[in-house]
Amino acid sequence: TGEIKGHYLNATAGHCDEMIKRAQCAKELGMPIVMHDYLTGGFTANTSLAHYCRDHSLLLHIHRAMHAVLDRQKIHGMHFRVLAKALRLSGGDHLHSGTVVGKLEGEREVTLGFVDLMRDNFSEKDRQRGIYFTQDWVSLPGVIPVASGGIHVWHMPALVEIFGDDACLQFGGGTLGHPWGNAP
Repeated sequence: TGEIKGHYLNATAGHCDEMIKRAQCAKELGMPIVMHDYLTGGFTANTSLAHYCRDHSLLLHIHRAMHAVLDRQKIHGMHFRVLAKALRLSGGDHLHSGTVVGKLEGEREVTLGFVDLMRDNFSEKDRQRGIYFTQDWVSLPGVIPVASGGIHVWHMPALVEIFGDDACLQFGGGTLGHPWGNAP
C-alpha cells in the first residue's frame, strides 16, 4: 500500500546499559520510536533512556505496566495522576493514559485532569478533574496521552471528543477482537 508501518521496540531491561544497547539497536534498524515500561524499569532508568532518546532523535513511548498495583489500591496506593506527573518529570514523549471508553475505562473528568497535566504547560486548580492546585510546568516538555486498550473504530467519535486531536490512539486487540475485525 505504500503506507509506512511502525513498531515500538521495547528497550526495558534489567539495567541501563542494556536499555541503551536496545535503543541503539532500534535506531540502527531505522525505528523512530522505542518503548519503555517506566514503572517496572524505574525512574532513574527512564530518565537515562529519555536523555539518550532525545539526544539521538528517537521518540520514547512509555508503557505503564504494573500501574494497577500502585494506583488501584484505595488504602495504600497512589493515584495515576501522581504517576503521570512523575513521568513528565522523568521524561517521555507518549504515555498510556487510559481510554474512558474501551476496556481501560476510567472516570472521564479525572482522566482528562491528568491528561491536562501531561499535555498542558499550565493547569488551573480543578478538584472535579483531580487537579488540587494550579500547576505551572514552565518549559518542561509535555507528554502525549495514548488511548489504548480494547478500542475499535466505533469508539472514534468518543475518543476524538474526549482527547481532541493532540493524542495517540492505538487500535490493536480491540479491533481484531471486534466481530468485523479489520476487514475492509
